[in-house]
Amino acid sequence: MLLSIVLFILGLVLLSNGANFFVDGASNLALKFKIPAIIVGLTVVAMGTSAPEASVSIVSALKGVNGVAVGNILGSNIANILLILGVTAAIGVISFQKNTVNYEIPFVGFITVLLCTVGYFFGNINRYCAIGLLLLFVLFFIYLFKISKESNNYKVEEKSIGLFRIIIYIIGGLAALVYGSDLTVNSAVDIAHRLNISDRIIGLTIIAVGTSLPELITCITAAIKKQSDLAVGNIIGSNIFNILFVLGITGVIQPLQFGKEFLFDSFVAVISILLLYLYSCKSKKLYRWQGISFLVLYISYLVMLIQK
Repeated sequence: MLLSIVLFILGLVLLSNGANFFVDGASNLALKFKIPAIIVGLTVVAMGTSAPEASVSIVSALKGVNGVAVGNILGSNIANILLILGVTAAIGVISFQKNTVNYEIPFVGFITVLLCTVGYFFGNINRYCAIGLLLLFVLFFIYLFKISKESNNYKVEEKSIGLFRIIIYIIGGLAALVYGSDLTVNSAVDIAHRLNISDRIIGLTIIAVGTSLPELITCITAAIKKQSDLAVGNIIGSNIFNILFVLGITGVIQPLQFGKEFLFDSFVAVISILLLYLYSCKSKKLYRWQGISFLVLYISYLVMLIQK
């Protein structure tokens, strides 16, 4: 049991650092080939933030641990809003961009409802559904490219890294992601079985929060520096990537069973995004009391999971 806990923590560390190294290496490689910074930001950097969730979900699906694969995505999306934005708003007021409130938050709500609907009627995310998610992801990507092209504020910092270091970063980052996800899934499943806890609960809680740690640290740091508005887009974008890209890719590789018990978690995810929209639609801000209400709701959700 103790060994599994140590391996689980090690897996999360590898996932977090692997994603960072991969993003740094791939970003610098793209920039060396004169690929526009905007393209790098919309592809490598954006997808890199969802790399831990993607690697864990894909490995879980291949191992037949559907509870972890689906639970990781839903749990991460719930934690991103209720836990991460909750903590960030509790530290300081969060400001939202107009596009985020008018388009991106409603889009997160739409695809979350879509996922819930697919799960209810089909009971699984088959390859056809997965391809549909990927097509929506392409449309979202086009939208991102369009709005970013209209803005001159989106820049990716170019670092002076040699080609050899870039290759080491990319290979090392990918290796850490693959090995870290394998360690995380295997140790989490072992812990769940020893404690007689379902794979779904482990995926929704420990793994979900673990793979969301980079976003949590980023948002807390931004809040302390009073730049929390810069982190909001990353959280909302991460939720969209998780559903459309991660579940899409995972479903194409290996169709996922979507148990009826996940409908409750999908409902919580929908309520979370609806509450975020209602809080932010008028003032374009998230205040301390609203952040605290998010944290209370998240704790209540965890308690309900444990009691079920």
